[in-house]
Amino acid sequence: MVDAKGRKCLTFFLMLPESVKSRSSKSSKKGSPSSSSKLPPVCYEIITLKTKKKKKMSAEIFPTKKPVPATTVQQYQQQNLNNNNTIQNCNWQGLYSTIRERNSVMFNNELMADVHFLVGSTGSVQRLPGHRYVLAVGSSVFHAMFYGELAENKDEIRIPDVEPAAFLAMLKYIYCDEIDLSADTVLATLYSAKKYIVPHLARACVNFLETSLSAKNACVLLSQSCLFEEPDLTQRCWEVIDAQAELALKAEGFCDIDVTTLESILQRETLNAKEIVVFEAALNWAEAECQRQELTVSIDNKRKVLGKAVYLIRVPTMGLDDFANSAAQSGVLTLNETNDIFLWYTAAKKPELQFACKERKGLSPQRCHRFQSCAYRSNQWRYRGRCDSIQFAVDKRVFIAGFGLYGSSCGSAEYSAKIELKRQGVLLGQNVSKYFSDGSSNTFPVWFEYPVQIEPDTFYTASVVLDGNELSYFGQEGMTEVQCGKVTFQYQCSSDSTNGTGVQGGQIPELIFYA
Repeated sequence: MVDAKGRKCLTFFLMLPESVKSRSSKSSKKGSPSSSSKLPPVCYEIITLKTKKKKKMSAEIFPTKKPVPATTVQQYQQQNLNNNNTIQNCNWQGLYSTIRERNSVMFNNELMADVHFLVGSTGSVQRLPGHRYVLAVGSSVFHAMFYGELAENKDEIRIPDVEPAAFLAMLKYIYCDEIDLSADTVLATLYSAKKYIVPHLARACVNFLETSLSAKNACVLLSQSCLFEEPDLTQRCWEVIDAQAELALKAEGFCDIDVTTLESILQRETLNAKEIVVFEAALNWAEAECQRQELTVSIDNKRKVLGKAVYLIRVPTMGLDDFANSAAQSGVLTLNETNDIFLWYTAAKKPELQFACKERKGLSPQRCHRFQSCAYRSNQWRYRGRCDSIQFAVDKRVFIAGFGLYGSSCGSAEYSAKIELKRQGVLLGQNVSKYFSDGSSNTFPVWFEYPVQIEPDTFYTASVVLDGNELSYFGQEGMTEVQCGKVTFQYQCSSDSTNGTGVQGGQIPELIFYA
């Protein structure tokens, strides 16, 4: 069409019900019987739009969607971190292309919040906003709380047994489908996920704990895994505690466990530790328990808080020197107990003791042998301080306790060995010791001070620097993959090796490990 001024126009005919027109007209009367007694006839509205003279290309008619400026998105994301936020853009929904992104905007947001949570213990309470529908979709507990038969219509809900950071982590998963865990909050988040039955978040917490499991936190996680009824995590904790018992018992976290967990550790048959280390760890725990119970830290109170757990320590299996210089002088044992244990060491007729007298079985080390044969020659294998090295990976978590090494091929001889274990250049364990070889082709063990935890699917570097003038045996016909029990080892050459050791031949024929 052309308007009165000769300009081109586009004309649209919009079909509207008469009732709509009558409501929009100022002259229509409220409650007119004619508008409600019969079907509305069709009427027409004419809307004319002016057009520009310049023709537009298709790219201009259907422009590509402009990306949302990063600063704008960051602005709204930052609002989610601040309780009591407001959305200034009335069309904020248009900034996000998916329902997940739009739903994420509501996380920790006062906008449209219809419930609030007072989270945390007295003195550290935080008021957090929530939206009943979103929470009910994410948790059956929230659904029962807000829409169940016994639902209470409270505007504020007190949650004193959950940490605010953990509750926020759970809300972030429910609102944003994002899992944000840290070592400081993962246990509290697991508790929150268990309490409100958010199973996928709980599983993620357990996976996080399993991957971060070490001797330093194994005892604490053992206590928590029993509380949360996570048998897989419990088993992983026991594997670490058994293999690295002395490190686990000396860790600060050991003093934080409950008495039930203490008893389960003290009576563990496969605990791979000297009994004097077990005894000293129990005393450290007793001191911490006295402080928790607000008791004076004294010998009598230590014995009191230990209770019957003291008899789970296998004191008679200590070396006589360890007992005489430590346990006997600790004051925790009574005079009669000390005398009876001394008689147990020395007398032909041994007295009856309340303490367990049988040594722990500990763990039996396994050996992964990577060569099919060995040999010796008159001009090799010499050392003179050069490094023999090999890289390996496993498909399951193991604990490397040491290496099996070849010895002299020219009669008995003594070697000095410096062994190391690295991961991506980071030193995980090392030890310097001597071993005596008898001239046979057998391997001779050299041990780390403590077993080193090895994670699956990552290559580690095993190295040894030997010092000895004698020629030694060396391996040959090496294998790139070896199945040892339930563990598969893979080998590859190491750039650290400067003495000829590789996959096909050389030193370090065995890895000694616990699994």
